[in-house]
Order: sequence, then C-alpha cells, then structure tokens
Amino acid sequence: MQRGYSYFLSAPTGKNFHPDFKPELTPKQMLELGVFGGKYMTDCQKEFPKSWFTKAKLSSEKHDPSLNYFKIDASKPLSYWRQKKWIYTEDPRGWFQWYCRYYIGRRCSDDQRQIKRWKAMQRHIAQIRKNCRKGDVSCRPKQRQALLHWAYDSRKM
Repeated sequence: MQRGYSYFLSAPTGKNFHPDFKPELTPKQMLELGVFGGKYMTDCQKEFPKSWFTKAKLSSEKHDPSLNYFKIDASKPLSYWRQKKWIYTEDPRGWFQWYCRYYIGRRCSDDQRQIKRWKAMQRHIAQIRKNCRKGDVSCRPKQRQALLHWAYDSRKM
C-alpha cells in the first residue's frame, strides 16, 4: 500500500509518549487479541518487530470479523475514512498505522491530531460504564471491539 516512504525513529520503542496519550494495549497485544478483522497488517510485517506477528490473528484473504476478539465487525471501510479526510498522507491505513509507528518511536506532525482522536474514543467508555455491569463483556460488544481498535482494553470495563 505504501512504497518509498521512510521515517526516523526519535524515541525508544514503547516510551516517551505524549503525557495525554496513555494507550492500554500495545500494537502486539491488539494484534493478538484480534482487531480489524485480521486484515490490517498483512502486507507490511517487515516494517515492525517480528514478535508482533507470532500470535497475531491475521487474514491474508479478506476482512474476517470472526478473528476479532468480540467476533463482531466494528470497522468502517478505508474508503469511509478517506472520505471523512481522517487519513494522514504518511499513514494511509489510518490511526493504527500511526500508532504502530508512534509506538516504535516515530514522531510526526500528525501526532497531536491522532492523540486527540484517541481521546475522543472515551465517549464509548462512558457509554459502556453507564449501560453495562463491570466485566460484562457481552454488553455492547461493537463498542468494546471498537475500543480495542483504539488501544483501550474494553475487556476490563
């Protein structure tokens, strides 16, 4: 999907995050739990640590919601994200690609916007807390899966 793009790592892997950005899951944990129907990272594995993919739930053929932790589709197609102009040109796959690169140490001009988008997902946390008993992972599974896509551990809510 992306050719000829390179970047510099200016922070240690998994460290020196912006103080407002406190993801609960690493990219490796997210891939192991099952996110984005397994289709998200199938053609760019060389860019990231091999360990991220040893237990990752991936589908080389097509988006498969059964691979998601909550076995439900909580994704919009990439075309939708492009239409909304939520895609930063350097990260054509969107937020998760940005997060993976941020996690390994890349910092870029889109960091503030992406962190703001991550924080906006807290509205879903509020809805789960308001409408579900703590630990009832069968309550609001689509919102819970969406939160996993944004590095919030919705299994603990």
